[in-house]
Amino acid sequence: MSASQYAVPEVVVSADWVKEHAGDPKVRIVESSGDALLYPMAHIPGAVKIDWHNDLQDQTVREYVSDEAFEKICRDNGISNDTTVVFYGDDNNWWACYAFWAFKLKGHKDCRMLDGGRRYWIETLKYPTTAEVPSYPKGDYKVPANVDRASLRALRDQVLDHCNAGLPMVDVRSPKEYTGERTHMEGYPEEGVLRGGHIPGALHCPWARAVAEDGRFKSADELKAIYEGELKLKPTDDVVAYCRIGERSSLTWFVLKYLLGFSKVRNYDGSWTEWGNIVGMPIRKGAQP
Repeated sequence: MSASQYAVPEVVVSADWVKEHAGDPKVRIVESSGDALLYPMAHIPGAVKIDWHNDLQDQTVREYVSDEAFEKICRDNGISNDTTVVFYGDDNNWWACYAFWAFKLKGHKDCRMLDGGRRYWIETLKYPTTAEVPSYPKGDYKVPANVDRASLRALRDQVLDHCNAGLPMVDVRSPKEYTGERTHMEGYPEEGVLRGGHIPGALHCPWARAVAEDGRFKSADELKAIYEGELKLKPTDDVVAYCRIGERSSLTWFVLKYLLGFSKVRNYDGSWTEWGNIVGMPIRKGAQP
């Protein structure tokens, strides 16, 4: 599939592009996978590991690391402000999109996604991998001042206002999570909630619908058919996407913002683990918005 069809085509790079830029000091390949054991077993040569949980999230407050801690992570991985950072990972890149989104929250300018992620690189193309951890000269990194995080991230009270105003939301979880039949994502019982269901008015569109069978993003026309045709969303809409902790919805956020060119789309990273546990929050059960 050609990335040229997307609203921001340069944000998606092919496996061949990554191979061509191997050794480029201005490019850093970053693996961010949900399974922390994958990277030490095999990864793209030259790639560094930035863990979505241990590196990017504060370990005492449910929040992202401080600007100072983020600067250190970047410096330690040879990333400077002008570095092109290419993300990839397992699970069809949903964790990689989460890391991409976190980097955007910190104001990094040139972030890109490796189309297809680990599975496409390793299983489909059978491109080279290594277990060797690379070492790079320290980067020179400073989080930019006045980053517009409000345009990227929706917080709980903002989502409640969004809900009460009847503005569009997309719940990207599985059907049973959306209807309330299941209070946690399959395989993640530790992230369950007291109440199942969805935010009133939220449309349902599982995140994986944006990805083709080989793990790459679907074409622009296919994506438009889903989000604009079926869901009736318009590129000018003010859209909030959510899931359970904001990881799957970061992929939908990426698709709407960069592949389809939606002008205002935010990720609610508190998502259902926050909403489903708060006293007094409105919840709807069943298959209808």
